[in-house]
Amino acid sequence: VLIIQVIILNHPGEIHAGYAPVLDCHTAHIAVKFAELQTKIDRRSGKKLEDNPKMIKTGDAAMVHMIPSKPMCVETFTEYPPLGRFAVRDMRQTVAVGVIKEVTKKEAKKK
Repeated sequence: VLIIQVIILNHPGEIHAGYAPVLDCHTAHIAVKFAELQTKIDRRSGKKLEDNPKMIKTGDAAMVHMIPSKPMCVETFTEYPPLGRFAVRDMRQTVAVGVIKEVTKKEAKKK
């Protein structure tokens, strides 16, 4: 599970929890799901505008809980910026960009 800060650049409709785009992070292209829209924030100041928004649209910035469909190698933006940036793509165009704020790592299974 990743907590991401995302800015919606170009999406024709509204984005709700359950949205399933493709995440491009460094060389990986992985299907993801926006599990929960945590907070809507001001894209300039970073101040919290709304808790648990129902939807976000073009021009909005938000903190989102995101679940990748398969394991991926990422870091938080503060620890290692190149692995902490990403683009969200859908309908053959870039819908949003953002940074990874928090990563919940799964333990490796022992053989």
